[in-house]
Amino acid sequence: MLSDLTTPSRTIAAVGNPNSGKTTLFNTLTGMRQKIANYPGVTVERIEGRLSFPDGTSAVLIDLPGTYSLNPRSPDEHIVVDILLKRSTDSIPDLILCVVDATNLTRNLYLVSQVLDQRLPVVVALTMVDLARKQGLGLDIAGLEEELGVPVIPVVASTGEGLEELVVSLRNTHTPSQKSRTWSLPKPIHHEHEELVDILRGENMSEPAAFHEAIGLLAAEDMGNGATHRFSKNVLDHVRKDHEKLDFLGFDRQTVFVEARYAWITRVCSNVTKKSTSFQNPIGTLDRFLAHKVWGLVFFLAIMALLFYSVFTWATIPMDLIGNGFDWLGVQVTTFLPEGELRDLVVNGAIAGVAAVVTFVPQIFLLSLCLCLLEDTGYMARAAFMMDKLLHGVGLHGKSFVPLLSSFACAIPGIMATRTIESPRDRLVTILVAPLMGCSARLPVYTLLIAGFIPATLLWGFLPLPAVVLLSLYVLGVVAAMAVAAVFRKTFLSDIPSSFVLELPPYRMPSLRTVLINVLERCWLFLKRAGTFILGVSIILWFLASYPKLEHATPAEQLKQSFAGRAGQVIEPLIRPLGFDWKIGIGLISSILQREVFVSTMGTVYNLQKEDSNEGSVSLREHLQHDRNESTGKPTFTMLTAICLMVYYALAMQCLSTVAVVRRETNGWKWPLFQIGYMTVLAYTVTFAVYRFGLFMGLDG
Repeated sequence: MLSDLTTPSRTIAAVGNPNSGKTTLFNTLTGMRQKIANYPGVTVERIEGRLSFPDGTSAVLIDLPGTYSLNPRSPDEHIVVDILLKRSTDSIPDLILCVVDATNLTRNLYLVSQVLDQRLPVVVALTMVDLARKQGLGLDIAGLEEELGVPVIPVVASTGEGLEELVVSLRNTHTPSQKSRTWSLPKPIHHEHEELVDILRGENMSEPAAFHEAIGLLAAEDMGNGATHRFSKNVLDHVRKDHEKLDFLGFDRQTVFVEARYAWITRVCSNVTKKSTSFQNPIGTLDRFLAHKVWGLVFFLAIMALLFYSVFTWATIPMDLIGNGFDWLGVQVTTFLPEGELRDLVVNGAIAGVAAVVTFVPQIFLLSLCLCLLEDTGYMARAAFMMDKLLHGVGLHGKSFVPLLSSFACAIPGIMATRTIESPRDRLVTILVAPLMGCSARLPVYTLLIAGFIPATLLWGFLPLPAVVLLSLYVLGVVAAMAVAAVFRKTFLSDIPSSFVLELPPYRMPSLRTVLINVLERCWLFLKRAGTFILGVSIILWFLASYPKLEHATPAEQLKQSFAGRAGQVIEPLIRPLGFDWKIGIGLISSILQREVFVSTMGTVYNLQKEDSNEGSVSLREHLQHDRNESTGKPTFTMLTAICLMVYYALAMQCLSTVAVVRRETNGWKWPLFQIGYMTVLAYTVTFAVYRFGLFMGLDG
């Protein structure tokens, strides 16, 4: 349905409740690949795509964040309201595509009723009708169209059912519904509301916007700064008098508007739905186990343990194949190019640096696959519900679970996902601790060091030690995040805890297409970084580690006196108490850009240092195992050194991209700089303690 030959003539905004299938439908209509998951809060900003119509014309389709109403409480919900009420610089869309979950019509119609109040052209896409049928839910589509006064198209995006009819309806719908508003208010409320609407219209506000704003003003507990800035003194004075009058009459102003809408919704649903009495819902039985405070936690930990075991063991064969492939490529380039600087740059700079990172793609694939499967089944929402008590105990909001979980893949989308958190302080605390979660960029560092220095023995006869160490590193990040959050919430970010309400989506069979798209997208982003950013860093590092050239110097002496070697020696006094030497220092400096750059840096450094030019280009693990300190003759890397390095990377802020996103999300440099500072101090302190304890236990041999 994509077309680049036509200029979009219209703008269509897709709105709907979280987890209503909106992003799935958006991807199907536009051919884009936005992230989809079976839990609320995935889309956190507006996404644009192009929708082509059968007549050759096209429209811009905007996927707005999911929201339950046009009464915003979080930053992502404000995006929807600002666009629909023209509070932002964006123009009002020409058409609204309301995505409604057929299995939960009552909840979804609340937002629809608010959108209809805006007097915009609307088309309703009724999603998940296949699930509704399986649940024995009968829907009168024609009756629902009559009640709403707008086209209602049942669709199943995964199979294509109803998509052609939906596209035609989106093309042909140009005018708002002519049906009058059918939900009504008690007479005193109705009178005050109409009077306030007239006053707002007199201040150059459109009737739909005035209608919505009047509801918000009458329902407000007080006239805070937001109202003071947006409305005139005349409006605010009138509203205060209305508050006094309605409070005197005994109306609950916060609930009367909600109750009026739901009275209408209840009538509509009773007219257009029929539930089969023979259907039995198995969700309750599953949730009694998976969301149980004890067994649910045991199941969650077992799933996580299996995940990390598979990442470390099942990926070995493809990792070796990729490593051998790059090794072969290095040999071919060595044979093809004459000896000199160019061959050295290509083999020891570009190939060695990129190969050291790309080798870990199978592990990224497996980790992403497991997480996507858990997301798509609907299990992650149960895990969030189960973790709420734990998170609440350390001062985090239950909604922090999804952003923190997303940070296991990458902290950047995790930080962006905090927009679903209503409280500014809850959101800030989550942003500050999100980088402590074990993102996929740490995985190459972990697995390189574990494979090289953690013996492949079994604990208690059945637990592989490498998998236990890998899981422990992720647990360390989680524990550190919880501890830091608790400290922040009890000191300078203290606040009254807010309540946690989370919709539990239905269990679903994972969509293989959706899961593979998400997994391949994550792997592609990883490869893209390796082929662009890391390649560039590897070339720059090759130059810094190769120059200035020394006469008659051995490769080891040349590296030590190079620009990179001198930089490593400058910081060596600072990192020596952690058990690190100047070569590791080079890796620490370069990986400030991104954590996985440490691996490519070590690949470049040790390939430049090798004495035999015919040696394979990717034997990094062997290089680390056999390297010796030139002054003491002791191994540069030991099991203790590897453990300390992994602990440091588990806790340090080694990603400038994350810093940039934190600056954008917090609107300044104050919190990013604070984050860098506290994470560096935390990483240094804990690593120092681990190193000293390791020396005491004799692990440095």
